[in-house]
Formats: sequence, structure tokens, C-alpha cells
Amino acid sequence: MAYVDGFVLPVPKDKLELYKEKARLCAEVWKGYGALEYVECVADDVPYGELTSFPRAVQVTPEETVVFSWIKYESRQQRDAVNEKVMADPRMKEMFKDLPVDGKRMIFGGFDTFLQV
Repeated sequence: MAYVDGFVLPVPKDKLELYKEKARLCAEVWKGYGALEYVECVADDVPYGELTSFPRAVQVTPEETVVFSWIKYESRQQRDAVNEKVMADPRMKEMFKDLPVDGKRMIFGGFDTFLQV
């Protein structure tokens, strides 16, 4: 089954268009090196929970929104190979320049798929 890298991060609302531009570049790079799918989603119906929630998880402020994204691969081994190529790609230096995200509040991780319908 597939392997997925997942991300949840806060993005300043006034920098959302810049983030979207950078996400399009990332999608081009990751897909170019073999990622099966690259998805970016902006919060729409994401309430601030009393105990846990997407906004709480990344300590979102009123000036920010939550972005949820994932990248799908054939396997963990393929993910590792793709990411090695991505990080060596010179286009990524441009992507990281002026990145409108507080990386310290980003949540990310790799997941083995056990069900896909």
C-alpha cells in the first residue's frame, strides 16, 4: 500500500496567496521526482476545539488559517528517494526563500496506509 507524508501548518491569511504559489512549485518538484499525489487544503470548516483541534494543534492566531496537506508515494523507500532528490533540487532554494510559515508550529509525519477505498 501507499505511504503518505502529512502536514498541518498555520499560514498568515495575508500571505496565503504567496503560500499557494510556493505550494504549486513544490507540487511540480515532488511530482516530477515521482510522488503519486500532492494535495494542499485550506481550512474551511475547522472549529477551534475545547481540548484538541487543527487550530489548537498549530496554535493558530486570528490572523492565520490552517493548511492541511499530504504527499502520496508508492512506499516509504520511494518517499525517501524522492525527498532526497527534492531537497537537492535548486528550485527548492527559491521555495524556502520568504516562506510565509512558522515551521516550529508545523506538524508533520510519515504514515503507512492500511485502508484505501
